[in-house]
Amino acid sequence: MRPAADRLAQLLGHFLPGPLPVRVRAWDGSQEGPADAPLVALRSPDALRRLLWQPGELGLAEAYITGDLDVEGDLADALSQAGRSVRDRPGTRPGPTGMAVATALAVRLGVVGPPPKRPAGRARLTGGLHSVSRDRAGISHHYDLSNDFYSLLLDETMAYSCAYWTRPDDPSYTLADAQRDKLELICRKLGLGPGDRLLDVGCGWGSLTVHAAREHKARVTAVTLSRAQHDFVTARAAREGVTDLVDVQLRHWRDIDGGGYDAAAAVEMGEHVGNAEYPAFAAKLHDALRPEGRLLIQQMSRGAHAPGGGAFIETYIAPDMHMRPVGHTVDMLENAGLETRSVEALREHYATTIDAWRATLEQRWSDIEALVGTTTARVWRLYLAGASLAFSERRMGVDQILAVRPTREGASAMPATPATWYTPGSRA
Repeated sequence: MRPAADRLAQLLGHFLPGPLPVRVRAWDGSQEGPADAPLVALRSPDALRRLLWQPGELGLAEAYITGDLDVEGDLADALSQAGRSVRDRPGTRPGPTGMAVATALAVRLGVVGPPPKRPAGRARLTGGLHSVSRDRAGISHHYDLSNDFYSLLLDETMAYSCAYWTRPDDPSYTLADAQRDKLELICRKLGLGPGDRLLDVGCGWGSLTVHAAREHKARVTAVTLSRAQHDFVTARAAREGVTDLVDVQLRHWRDIDGGGYDAAAAVEMGEHVGNAEYPAFAAKLHDALRPEGRLLIQQMSRGAHAPGGGAFIETYIAPDMHMRPVGHTVDMLENAGLETRSVEALREHYATTIDAWRATLEQRWSDIEALVGTTTARVWRLYLAGASLAFSERRMGVDQILAVRPTREGASAMPATPATWYTPGSRA
């Protein structure tokens, strides 16, 4: 009987001419493919059956997260190398004779059969797109995995967003230092000082809220749609001694009331708003600010032809997520009456941040696996590996957009230059 890897190489050759983009080790122990390519282990024919029933990214992802398929070595490196190989050699569709041969090979490999059982953890949202109830369910799917999980994955700041690496070559400089530098940069760009009112929309686990209150004595209204985050930030504010400066509200952004805020921030929350809803979101932020009040948006972006997060992200990580080119976001903010004053790209900073999370995931793998289960742990391993590549290969970006609500006469009260934003201890 011919080895399974040999038959598999022949099967794939009908769809991707040339050498295999990876080295394959089949379930019978046989191997095929370039010796220097990433090694992919197929534990069972179900790995291929998943692709048969669900071709493309999602089928491949589910083969990995179920363990039907595994990768030896660094997952991000393997994805990058294999991806380049496939992109350099566009696939083909075999003719009738080739398809018949491929089908016969698939039958002999045991690939043809009923669909494998889908893994647990898929998002199952109902209701109108970006309705309050659906948004709440989507946020809960991602952020309510458990505070304990995020405490294991993140650093002590509990900042789940791109850090700002001011000393990347300093071996003593940590992810927590880079997150604090990011939080401080946001506060300086917003010009926060004692008594200033800050609206923190999508406050996460309170990293910006607490930093602004503790370090700048700002009065912060923190808004989240996640019950787990609301309870965490409330307890954190008490633990940090800033309860008198922090008001944590469990509500949708549409339900934010009041105005006159000196500053507002939305740190990697706008991706969950939706494209059709973003103009109303921008208008809500404009109306919340007093004249000369500042807005800081930190938000991920994608190219014009890739607005979402992809099938795997949408299904397992962040359903209903929408990203757009940064210029489109700026247009919507300006159309709402805000004036854009600065756009700072942080793309490389995010690749470094995600790689730090990936390192923590591997270091704490046994604890994370015990907490959330093997399937969910593998979901996050794949998610972080793919995200690291998306930023390092410039398929995604992330930017800090600073805007202001000018007065009717056009006054902005902005500093003449941004130099003070990057000078410790100063206020702009």
